[in-house]
Amino acid sequence: MTDLTAIDVLIDPDQTMMTRAKAVNAAMRESLPVGFALDEHHQPHVTTLQRYVRSADLTEVYDAVGSVLDSVELGDLALTATGIRHIALAKDRGVGLAGIVVRPSPEVLEFQARLIAAVAPFSEDGGTADAYVRTDAEPEINQDTIDYIEHYVPEHSGASYVGHVTVGLATLDDMSALEAGPFEEFTFSPVGLSVYQLGNNGTAARRLRSWTA
Repeated sequence: MTDLTAIDVLIDPDQTMMTRAKAVNAAMRESLPVGFALDEHHQPHVTTLQRYVRSADLTEVYDAVGSVLDSVELGDLALTATGIRHIALAKDRGVGLAGIVVRPSPEVLEFQARLIAAVAPFSEDGGTADAYVRTDAEPEINQDTIDYIEHYVPEHSGASYVGHVTVGLATLDDMSALEAGPFEEFTFSPVGLSVYQLGNNGTAARRLRSWTA
């Protein structure tokens, strides 16, 4: 089997989003103390593309992403946070994974389409847990994560793309209360673009390459 790496081509958000994400994460951990904190293995970010790529071709992947980035101005990618939503985890009943939902501009969707095309020659199906970062705190990769990246294109791209910043785990009861609460929309900007190796629950676990805005 080809050695694969699960990657996330992501937007690094400015301090406005970082501050909000950490505040929501703190609320998540009050609900579920065993949930993850936003730290060096769980960097707040806005995903633009997740794929399994051949590990031997990572340098070419970076070059391909860099070539797309050279043709755009990151500051032109408009980002607006609109609310908090979650998905229920199949393995952990009664637990949800929350994200701050980000409305993409047409420029973001065009940027994503160009990234998909650029990375396609290095992408493969059939990723397993071996493609991910595993730590002592999170030694396993759940099947939800493996399947999500496997089908990211087309199920979570283009017209189906939902931008978000993953902020933590909570019980479904607490999640419902959080989602029902007030949320004031806010805008934020990219400060850079990075390629990360993914960890469990699609977290940005290990930085592989970065570009600043």
